[in-house]
Amino acid sequence: MQQTTAEIKAYNPVIPFPAENEDIILEEPTKKKWTKNEYYRLAELGFFDGQRVELIEGEIIEMAAMKSPHITSVMILGEILREVFGKDFHVRTQGALDFGKNSQPEPDVAVVKGKIRDYADAHPKEGVLLVEVADTTIYKDRNFKSRLYAKNNIQDYWILNLKNRSLEVYRRPIRDKKLGFVYTEIQILTEKDSVAPLAALGAKIKVADILP
Repeated sequence: MQQTTAEIKAYNPVIPFPAENEDIILEEPTKKKWTKNEYYRLAELGFFDGQRVELIEGEIIEMAAMKSPHITSVMILGEILREVFGKDFHVRTQGALDFGKNSQPEPDVAVVKGKIRDYADAHPKEGVLLVEVADTTIYKDRNFKSRLYAKNNIQDYWILNLKNRSLEVYRRPIRDKKLGFVYTEIQILTEKDSVAPLAALGAKIKVADILP
């Protein structure tokens, strides 16, 4: 037998029922914002064994599996950028950056000042060039990663677009009222074009040379 609201109230006086003409508002659950200390503690405890993850704005994001063209591009970029930047810079492949309490991204390639041993005890907090290689992750790299890197004042951010065989170059980060942080200068370069990193303007890298 179906019970009326009044009957349910009578048997359950401690349950706060809304009035007959009152709208029921369901609150959205609050997401847990992870800190970098919690994130690395989870890693130590083995929570991420067998998974590639990164901490982005307090969220633990699973990274896409890398197919052969992706890995090949990362290796090529690493070799070429080491030649271009020389001994005063360190080229890291898929290593974390320390963007503060809630973000520890792992770009495919990062060019940072100094030498390898300068970062033996802590991840770099900035980079002169960050590169993401995109095959299945182009939306994330153009939006979430782009805004995160702009927020942290990365002046030179590239997306190597494997699907379109092009290089997207993002520069001039600013604060935006709607999106938070964005890049105001975006160039799309084809295989026939060349690019010069902002921190190594004398160099010219052919886009075709960094594609698999």
